[in-house]
Amino acid sequence: MSAAQSHHSSFPAYHYHDFSISLRNLIIYLQHKYCSAQDFDCARAAERLEEAAYLDVDYDAKSGQIIFTSFDQRSPDPDGWNHEIQPRWNSTKTETGIFTQQQTSESEELSFAGYLTVVSEDKKPKQTRFSFPSRHHPASGSSFLVTFPKPVGLHPTLRLTFPTLVSSPAQDCGLYTHLTLPLSFFVDKYQLSSPNYLIANNLQGIRALSGETDLEAPEWVVRKWGSTMLLELVHHTPHGARLESMESRWHVNIPLHLRYLPPREGGATSVNIPWPIVFWACPAEEGVDLNDNPFDRVNLGYEALFDPATTFYHFEPQPREEGGRLMERVQVPVMDLRESGWVESGTVGVIVLGALWVTWEILRVSLSGWEWKKRTSLPKKVQ
Repeated sequence: MSAAQSHHSSFPAYHYHDFSISLRNLIIYLQHKYCSAQDFDCARAAERLEEAAYLDVDYDAKSGQIIFTSFDQRSPDPDGWNHEIQPRWNSTKTETGIFTQQQTSESEELSFAGYLTVVSEDKKPKQTRFSFPSRHHPASGSSFLVTFPKPVGLHPTLRLTFPTLVSSPAQDCGLYTHLTLPLSFFVDKYQLSSPNYLIANNLQGIRALSGETDLEAPEWVVRKWGSTMLLELVHHTPHGARLESMESRWHVNIPLHLRYLPPREGGATSVNIPWPIVFWACPAEEGVDLNDNPFDRVNLGYEALFDPATTFYHFEPQPREEGGRLMERVQVPVMDLRESGWVESGTVGVIVLGALWVTWEILRVSLSGWEWKKRTSLPKKVQ
């Protein structure tokens, strides 16, 4: 499966990137801005965002609406799910469903069965079953770990470690990783164009690179948020391959570079970089419409780099600590403010000495020319 060379029309024109450890500030803002003092349901709904596994925020330019979609991986209460749902306004239709996932014969499909009811309209829940093709799937039994081998230095290496090997989920699939690099980091696309380097690090090459790619600019000069990169990885497990006879653990090394960062006392600072995502990209079967999925997630930053008829099988990230954040905090070197005085004095001294040397050379050449002109202008004696 090859990455497309152009974006879809669904690819958003703008992206907003912000590093945030917690949604607490957003929750407080929503409660104060949109929930009245007596609207406890609104305040509780905003509070539940704290437990969300992920939160999608979409802005509809036509209607001027901001849509929040949250996903809870587990119940916030130890006794299970217990939510009281009431219509907020007379004109609001609130539909609630309880479903369990069913097995399907098609690997690209999702199937659910359960009960659906419209609050304040239906007297009893209605049995419902529906299925649809899905764009995103978990890659069964596949996981990965992110580390930065020490010493980190100014040219860190992001290492992807795969504990086990799995075969491609289908024919013509490609293995990819998509990185979101904050302002402090950048990649050298020329370094990642060397065939020998790519082979040695289990890489096939850059398939897309956007954002800030200036190789020389320090952090305080760059105006953009950072960059994104889609990399195709080498995989040694074709569809249907037997894995017992193959070495299970393997690595992918991705070279990164640090911009010059503002100086700090101590000569070191911490920078954060989110974990990349790793996935198989496979062509969907002919005639499959992936837009029928009511739970589909789009505009994630990478799916628009592929053909619209592409399915994704995602590797599960495995943080070193249970419940750990998918964010690496890396200690990197910067100029030590306590030593910067010597640097400034030394720089000024070198500049002054250089200026004196250049001045002396100019004067020496000028004096030599004047002496030569003086000697040649003297009258010669005639015998």
